[in-house]
Amino acid sequence: MEYSFTKSQQLKNKPDESRLGFGRIFTDYMFTMEYKKGEGWHNAEIRPYAPFMLDPSASVLHYSQSVFEGLKAYRTADGGVNLFRARDNFKRLNTSCVRLSIPEIDADDALFALRELLRVEERWVPSAPDTTLYIRPTIIATDPFLGVHAAEQYLFFIILSPSGAYYPEGMAPVRIYVEDAFVRAVRGGVGFAKTGGNYAASIRAGDIAQENGFAQVLWLDGVEQRYVEEVGSMNMFFMVDGELWTPALNGSILPGITRDSVIRLANGFQIPVIEKKIDVNELFELGAQGRVREAFGTGTAAVISPVGWLQYRDRALTIADGKTGPIAQKLYDSLTGIQFGRQPDPYHWVETL
Repeated sequence: MEYSFTKSQQLKNKPDESRLGFGRIFTDYMFTMEYKKGEGWHNAEIRPYAPFMLDPSASVLHYSQSVFEGLKAYRTADGGVNLFRARDNFKRLNTSCVRLSIPEIDADDALFALRELLRVEERWVPSAPDTTLYIRPTIIATDPFLGVHAAEQYLFFIILSPSGAYYPEGMAPVRIYVEDAFVRAVRGGVGFAKTGGNYAASIRAGDIAQENGFAQVLWLDGVEQRYVEEVGSMNMFFMVDGELWTPALNGSILPGITRDSVIRLANGFQIPVIEKKIDVNELFELGAQGRVREAFGTGTAAVISPVGWLQYRDRALTIADGKTGPIAQKLYDSLTGIQFGRQPDPYHWVETL
């Protein structure tokens, strides 16, 4: 891929790495590339981070034709930079593209573009413990036209955001509310795609949950509202009778890359992993019998997020005495160890910049 580079007239001051937070600070540059029907993807550029100029009638603003990904770059102890399963993120981006009728991007080209952008922005990869550089590749429809059909023009861009440690004071189990009124996704819809509409559909329920003291919402299936699916930003796992249960991918659940990594790590630890339909009523019954020993979510941001409490209607379930369980801790330590280069990578998930 050939691309142009436009140099910034003034670079930003790097922030205090102890106060990064998440998703509010952005680096000096971004990568952009345009698509036009008949021309394909073209006009690749690394340029200063700045607002876009969009026509008020741009398709993405009216019909939500957009997809995105989330991944990270990690600073290693020797000063290098690691990427974790980045090619898989771009493959999943293309899966989302197909569902949203967006032209695919060559995964090799996308990975090349990301690596070139990271070389320009390497100073922004933080080095404080457990901090990372969050990476957000996105595609939006830019046609200046009001009409419900696939656009003919698109913009692909990658932006970068240095992010603080997700657990600055250690892993803390969260309270989760099981949602049984709102529905996020159904099989045959776009639940498996990483598209903005999925997240917009979850905001109202999430607000209500937070107003009542819960961190996030656990969604049930959209047909019977009986089977556990996922939390808004995480896939779910439950340690039951020595087995690690997780909802089977059914077309309405995002196929998380962290989810897949955890399954493979667990198999390597000789922990049986069962992908199945999980009835929420059965789960609470097993929990009442003390057979649900751990619960945790998996995702790019938190990696592993222990769940200490579940609330479903008038039923409450405390898990692992509200503490982080040994399996969740082991998986977190192993996965982050690989990502930051502290442990061997037998799966060949990591590539260096």
